[in-house]
Amino acid sequence: MKQALQLRLGQHLTMTPQLQQAIKLLQLSTLELQQEIQEALDSNLMLEVAEDGDDDHQAKTTDNNKESTEANATDDSSGDISEQDSTQVESLPDELPVDSAWDDIYENIQSASSSSSYQESDRDQEVGDTDSESLQEHLRWQMQLTPFSDTDLLIADAIIDAINDDGYLRAEIEDILKLIPEEREVELDEVEAVLHRIQNFDPPGVAARSIQESLQLQLKQILGESEENNIALKLVSDYFDLLANRDFNQIMRKLSIDEESLKSLINIIQSLNPRPGSQITSSKPEYIVPDVFVRKVKDVWKVELNADAAPKIRINSQYASMVKQVKSSSDTTYMKNHLQEARWFIKSLASRNETLLKVATCIVERQRAFLEYGDEAMKALVLHDIAEAVEMHESTISRVTTKKYMHTPRGIFELKYFFSSHVSTADGGECSATAIRALIKKLIAAEIPNKPLSDSKIATILSDQGINVARRTVAKYREAMTIPPSNERKRLA
Repeated sequence: MKQALQLRLGQHLTMTPQLQQAIKLLQLSTLELQQEIQEALDSNLMLEVAEDGDDDHQAKTTDNNKESTEANATDDSSGDISEQDSTQVESLPDELPVDSAWDDIYENIQSASSSSSYQESDRDQEVGDTDSESLQEHLRWQMQLTPFSDTDLLIADAIIDAINDDGYLRAEIEDILKLIPEEREVELDEVEAVLHRIQNFDPPGVAARSIQESLQLQLKQILGESEENNIALKLVSDYFDLLANRDFNQIMRKLSIDEESLKSLINIIQSLNPRPGSQITSSKPEYIVPDVFVRKVKDVWKVELNADAAPKIRINSQYASMVKQVKSSSDTTYMKNHLQEARWFIKSLASRNETLLKVATCIVERQRAFLEYGDEAMKALVLHDIAEAVEMHESTISRVTTKKYMHTPRGIFELKYFFSSHVSTADGGECSATAIRALIKKLIAAEIPNKPLSDSKIATILSDQGINVARRTVAKYREAMTIPPSNERKRLA
């Protein structure tokens, strides 16, 4: 085969490092963004954290310390996320009843924080216990305080290892016995005896092998010796299957009690914890830092970015002024590169915030009914609708709405929450899946206790309201909300 050289012309989209950085920042959550900013501050000498009240000083020094002509030309010719990843966003129409506020921060991102008027009480966060112990540690602490023999300590330690986070023993007694060295000559009844001692530990109901046994342990430990408590214990011990199947008539006949007495017994049992181990947890609380704040001011929904979500950064004026003073060519190149990287990083942050604000503003405009009236008024919305409104690609909208949260008078929601599929209505309109779930939840909350609504009945009621939804769809939404079926919701009136 003869070798030859050929020249071909073609065009293709190149992801510049600046564009890659902008896209990366766009999809970061607030906590991830804070970490990314801190890494940039540690690695780039041109970046520094802006102190409060330094905005005017920074604005003056920025004018006096411009980059060289070559660096400026390179900076101006580089791509922007709004140019390469999506179409340039135009301003939203003035008549929209949604007000948004964000200053021009391409040079000084820190100047956007001064307009927030929220009270500190609206942004307070709980401080959790970061030194919480695990359930196993809690049980071993009690084990060390209990007068066990050396052999019993081995058995107790093996039992505690087999207890899961919910507080249940998930291993057979025989399996635990196999873990004990043979030279100890331990019998099965010894393991059972140690288990009974551990079942008296805190929290009540721990080390049970079933939910029935856990409820029995709690009734014995928590409640005193009274006739009603003894009947509740008998109900759990002897008629647990009837209670699980909600066969109340059979229970009343077996125990020879009336309906009021059965109600009292059920209230006692419902006060117990089916997951006793959940009281002791080693998991640390996860805090959500809102990216956007929404509030109503004079009948207008105002959208603001959370200026405290990330450190305010700027270019260090002292180092920037040294770019032209350094005589060594290698040092000059090094400082110019850091200066340009710093400018691009600040510009990418500004682009991220501007895009986030535009998308959040559009979402609030589309979902004003939800903010006014709740979940039942949620409108059907998909990524394409927002992408079309702000003239961006759907992939950009997906990045913006992932792991970003909005603080509203109705609570804190992920931006993804405002997007949902739709179901056609009888009049040719659309009803969002979120609104249907809210309606199902409302119907179930208002149902007659001893005659709960079936999925078919709920579908019929929704159909009468003009919402065409199948029974299996009702079942899917109900299960997604962890609501049990009608036979398990039956309770005394």
